[in-house]
Amino acid sequence: MEQHDQAETRKEHEGHHEEHKEHIVTITVNEEPVNIRGPKATGLQIKQAAMVQGIHIDLAFVLSEEIGPHQTRIVGDNDEVTVHNKSRFVAVAPDDNS
Repeated sequence: MEQHDQAETRKEHEGHHEEHKEHIVTITVNEEPVNIRGPKATGLQIKQAAMVQGIHIDLAFVLSEEIGPHQTRIVGDNDEVTVHNKSRFVAVAPDDNS
């Protein structure tokens, strides 16, 4: 009986692990919903997905992730972040010093 319980637990654990494989999540970019493949994405992938889905940004824009109240962190094009349905990003034009 104990072996059966262990096998069931292993199957449940493996099933739970399956959920962490690639899947589509809806994130927010500039207050607009964007569907992207998760659980990991680079800054460039996030900007590209936003642009394809009609968000008016450019690849040169600076992407930041909202990580808490009044807290953000810059996400570079090659930086990989974990994305989930509550992930929020802001993309803004780089500073024009002219």
